[in-house]
Amino acid sequence: MKHIHAVLSALLLAIVSSASGNAAAPAQPNIIVFLVDDMGVMDTSVPFLTDDKGHPKRYPLNDYYRTPNMQRLAEMGIRFNNFYAMSVCSPTRISIMTGQNAARHHATNWINPRSNNRGPQGPPDWAWTGLNNDSVTLPGLLQNAGYRTIHVGKAHFGPDDSPGAEPLNLGFTVNVAGASFGAPGSYYGMENYGLGTKREHHAVPHLKKYHGTETFLTEALTIEAKQRLTETVKADEPFYLYMSHYAVHAPFHSDPRFADHYTDSGKPKNAQAFATLIEGMDKSLGDILDHLEVLGVAEDTLVFFLGDNGSDAPLGHQHAVACAAPLRGKKGAHYEGGMRVPFIAAWAKPQDTNPHQKKLSIPTGAIQTQLAAVQDLFPTITGIVGAKSPKNHVVDGSGMKTLLTGNRDQSRKESFLMHYPHAPHRSDYFTSYRNGDWKVIYHYFPTRASEDSHYQLYNLADDPFESTNVASAEPDRLGGMMQELTASLEQHNALYPVTAKDGSTPAKPVLP
Repeated sequence: MKHIHAVLSALLLAIVSSASGNAAAPAQPNIIVFLVDDMGVMDTSVPFLTDDKGHPKRYPLNDYYRTPNMQRLAEMGIRFNNFYAMSVCSPTRISIMTGQNAARHHATNWINPRSNNRGPQGPPDWAWTGLNNDSVTLPGLLQNAGYRTIHVGKAHFGPDDSPGAEPLNLGFTVNVAGASFGAPGSYYGMENYGLGTKREHHAVPHLKKYHGTETFLTEALTIEAKQRLTETVKADEPFYLYMSHYAVHAPFHSDPRFADHYTDSGKPKNAQAFATLIEGMDKSLGDILDHLEVLGVAEDTLVFFLGDNGSDAPLGHQHAVACAAPLRGKKGAHYEGGMRVPFIAAWAKPQDTNPHQKKLSIPTGAIQTQLAAVQDLFPTITGIVGAKSPKNHVVDGSGMKTLLTGNRDQSRKESFLMHYPHAPHRSDYFTSYRNGDWKVIYHYFPTRASEDSHYQLYNLADDPFESTNVASAEPDRLGGMMQELTASLEQHNALYPVTAKDGSTPAKPVLP
């Protein structure tokens, strides 16, 4: 059997090499964005957090999860230890597509596909319908630049019956499995990925060939992605693959391929299932890297790996040091565990002589400590391939080309704005703003979760795990940070929660 697979791989490589000429690097590099749903910075065996000297530091969760292919990718490139996403999924996904902070594009909450989920005091005119046919998008610009743009997996760009529900309306040439919803009906092929079950409204489309089989959803998406890559390389076209796994989003269905690895962990059953989803996603990454080698395009392919918000690991309270330990909080929360995500950039096969890699030399096994965020992907990728966005399209992100080379970029702002004017979620109605070592969180309607105060202030250099709120002890710093937060919101034309009194008056931040 191994001999047959080897022969088939050799034949495939010969066919592809013949079609592409295999003589010189293509004019444009291939791009892969490998996006993992609900994966935070601690949901991996790869240590992203660092010690005082900038060296990777392992914590217990790094020894619980198994992600050897993430380790493989990190060794081939650079990982960021201060990379931010929005605290829930749709805002991040639309930020990647547009290069805009969620405060500007106004899709500030996850998009409920069937009803407007702004919350009781959420902004009435938030962008619930998400993206549309006229939106400027990263795949649309790449498509105009000659790329075949391939969407595989979760979309979640717009609700049912809206243009954003179909990725083909948003610049993608191919769509496999993308729809309006974020959570799959089921991960199991034997359950038809939700079709015919109580969760049929979330049944993953386009995968009928796997219905009634033992094929886990993560594996089915990987097989489909490999097939589309083969077709594209054979057609001698550059590709943009948006590999957007439904994993590791709930429901926490255990991937039977890896269940035995966690039975003796002492963790709850749902946490064990979550870990199998992580390991299945990692296998997918390795399978795609291997397939790029078979196709002979690995050295011409740039891979960006990231999560879309903080961890949703079922390991404890959403505001405690538990799910993303030693970070505090998880997905949807106002703490670092809600918005810090893994980020790795690497050439799929480092090769100094490759002309694309000469233009963008990424060091191997490196760590970048400078702050960056999801909206930075748009200008980074368009800059690398030379795709131009319309002059009237505001881009909040900054290109990461210098950061990817392992150097610091003094021209970049060391700030990140996270705006969530909605409820209910792990944290309600808040804005978080980081500048340098300092982070302030403004709570529009104080509750016990905000220590019954509008304000929380942390020095992340001295207190990286947000254990001590110094808002009262640092009034001058608090005032300065709140002025920056409000200025940033205004600069982004942010929408605000509304007062309960009339349901329409914006409840703008109040300075201390």
